[in-house]
Amino acid sequence: MLSPQLSKALNKQIELEGYSSQYYLAMASWAETQGLNGVSAFLYHHADEERMHMLKLVKFVNERGGHGVVPALKQPPVTFKSVKSVFEEILKHEITVTGDINALVEITLKEKDYTTHNFLQWYVSEQIEEESLARQIVDKLKLIGNDKGGLYFFDRDLEVIAGEAVAAEEATAKGKK
Repeated sequence: MLSPQLSKALNKQIELEGYSSQYYLAMASWAETQGLNGVSAFLYHHADEERMHMLKLVKFVNERGGHGVVPALKQPPVTFKSVKSVFEEILKHEITVTGDINALVEITLKEKDYTTHNFLQWYVSEQIEEESLARQIVDKLKLIGNDKGGLYFFDRDLEVIAGEAVAAEEATAKGKK
């Protein structure tokens, strides 16, 4: 059974994961309107991933006797300055999410809720990957600078990465059936 404090904190994380999904969805939509099909495919996929993170939390809270609350979400920005600024915002956002996950882990340790602590380890590992990926992309965009040819290849590479991620998930899903 979840304590009231932990239940409240997990529901706050549900809200953050939901907002992350909406935020990346807004970025994907903007990128698509800019003709950046690879960037948009990558971000649409990331928006779906964040939604799955939220759903995983909702189900966990409910399974532990709490009530996973589906939050109202504030509207994310609609336009963005540049592709580079999008990924800089993603990195900043993921660093915030990491801090919130760490705060959740701290609560589980204080409360000696080792079941929830164990569950959150998946999120801890996921955040390492999320931050690393965002840093790598920001670094690549710094290398590209204002080179439109470089941006073209970057966009194409992200489209390939997004396609590979979807294919890998489909293969995993088929293996589970």
